[in-house]
Amino acid sequence: MSYASQSLQASGTSFSDTAANDSSADKSGPKISELVQQAKLSCVDYAIVSDDIPLIQKAINLWCYSGQVDVIITTGGTGFGVRDKTPEAVTPLLQRQASGLVHLLLASSLKHTPLASLSRPVAGTLENTLIVTLPGSVKAVKENLEALLQDGILHHAVELVKGGSGQAVHNAIGSSSPVASSSGGHEHAHHHHHHHGHDHQIPQPRTPQVLSHDPEAPDFDALSVTARHRVSPYALVSLEEALSRILSTVERLTEITLPVTPALAGHVLAEDVYSPSNIPPTATTSVDGYAILTSAPKSKDNTYTVVTSQTHNIASPLPAETIYRINTGGPLPEGTDAVIMVEDTRIATESDGEEATVMLLADVDTGENVRAPGSDVKAGDLVMRKGDRIISAGGEVGTLAFVGRKEVKVYKKPVVAVLSTGNEIVDLQAPAPLHGESSWGIWDTNRPSLTAALEGLGYEVLNLGIVADQIERHVEAIKTGLERADILISTGGTSMGPSDLLKPVIERHFQGTVHFGRVAIKPGKPTTFATIPWNGIAKPVFALPGNPASALVTFHVFVVPALRKLGGWPKTACHYPRIRVQLQHAMTLDPRTEFHRVVVRAGIDGLKAESTGGQRSSRAASMSGANGLVILPQRTSDGPKIIEAGESIEAILIGELQMM
Repeated sequence: MSYASQSLQASGTSFSDTAANDSSADKSGPKISELVQQAKLSCVDYAIVSDDIPLIQKAINLWCYSGQVDVIITTGGTGFGVRDKTPEAVTPLLQRQASGLVHLLLASSLKHTPLASLSRPVAGTLENTLIVTLPGSVKAVKENLEALLQDGILHHAVELVKGGSGQAVHNAIGSSSPVASSSGGHEHAHHHHHHHGHDHQIPQPRTPQVLSHDPEAPDFDALSVTARHRVSPYALVSLEEALSRILSTVERLTEITLPVTPALAGHVLAEDVYSPSNIPPTATTSVDGYAILTSAPKSKDNTYTVVTSQTHNIASPLPAETIYRINTGGPLPEGTDAVIMVEDTRIATESDGEEATVMLLADVDTGENVRAPGSDVKAGDLVMRKGDRIISAGGEVGTLAFVGRKEVKVYKKPVVAVLSTGNEIVDLQAPAPLHGESSWGIWDTNRPSLTAALEGLGYEVLNLGIVADQIERHVEAIKTGLERADILISTGGTSMGPSDLLKPVIERHFQGTVHFGRVAIKPGKPTTFATIPWNGIAKPVFALPGNPASALVTFHVFVVPALRKLGGWPKTACHYPRIRVQLQHAMTLDPRTEFHRVVVRAGIDGLKAESTGGQRSSRAASMSGANGLVILPQRTSDGPKIIEAGESIEAILIGELQMM
């Protein structure tokens, strides 16, 4: 770009449901275009995007990765309204924050109104593009643009972002007056947005980068290794960044009402639960025995006639010298105030196999062995909270039944679609002829193992089978999964081969967003997380590596937190628990964070972790018996190369704890 002529390629976008439905309602976007053009900048594109996180992030990513846009200026959604989520949408995309520009925007607006303190602008860079978010009001847009354009600040920032020295701007400032913007205005709403995982580092290639290869291009040859990418277009993100992107992108599913049965296990409450009445509703006994009135005159020999619920109405007082046989939890009859335990009595006479009279062997106090009304739960008491998990141990289902709830609102548990990909994969239970030229196949290990893991965690699984390396087969399977499931998990097809089709199909056929395509972990580097817009919902898609150990490890590390977030689990509970264990074997460190499969056992002196043996990613047996993943930190140039036996280290507990 030529700074002498003040040439700069800009794009503008408005985020609003209203404007997306009626473009005439958009006043801020056209005004931004007018102002930047008056400042001798070139507005190369403009878009109105509805308040939908995936759609807006997709628009920003398309501009940033096109290589044709220097600046993106957005308007709307920077306040504190319920739908104001521009900062939440844009921030995850940024590779470098521009906090100075944020201060500049706030300072320029605060000169005019203290209400500017409620604005939440965001600024930073993605690839070689500067992104700046402005408020929705006409007045604020004018004030912020004037601040950005004064003294060549915007031009200077862009030149530095694109790798320049900034000298051209300094020269322009020295030879001409500052560029001023004209007045204008815009009133707009906010937008929702899911982030895209392209966390590339500077310096960057100066030519536009295509994220996935195009297997449908006329000159593409899937059988030729020259068709593959030579360098992955997907940034290598850290473990922490990958987990953050998952939890900030995935949204919990809708509320549903279900009957209180054992099938509730695994769900999360979507409402507070209050007791509708006192429990117990009347005085009841806590033991087996006989209800008595302590103030009643005693019989001569302390022997009393016995009545039961079959022979006496509990709403009526007991006759003189009579006691009432009662079982634990039963209501006391009218007029009684204590219960003597059966152990403190003796049968005096019998009639037809029933006790006729009983002798009392002890005295009891008023209220003894009696539960008062409401002593367990009072009417109106909060017994369970929204967000509480209903686990399979049974306590929560029992509590709901205890207070008389027949049905309850919970968050829907996700239905999970699972597929394996690859011409070489063979179904163990139903072998079929192989696709392609190979006569040697690989048993499908991942689909059965993932299904077992999912069903063991209480999820319904939709089996999509084995999908051949054909675009139409991928499209068909993914479409079925989107229609019938809430989340898709595939294995294979995530690496650098020309026949690895999952990412291209997600991006090119379903307009999906790949939030990350590589993670700095071992095993599981090509793990991919994406979302596909479907009927107004961004459905998560996980493409896990094809190697069996890699698939299971990355399932537990990345997919389980997403499943829990979908099901309404509190964010703090979405991950497996992390524990400290003592290594029983020395473990070598790798430049990537490594998950070493172990068996964790509890002893009197703490938790011990034993390796499951060889850790090669293709070795499924390394997960056999494993109930933990030791988190080996990245090896550094000045750090240790080995974690010695006996040292304490962090591990993820993925299964039941075993005993020594």
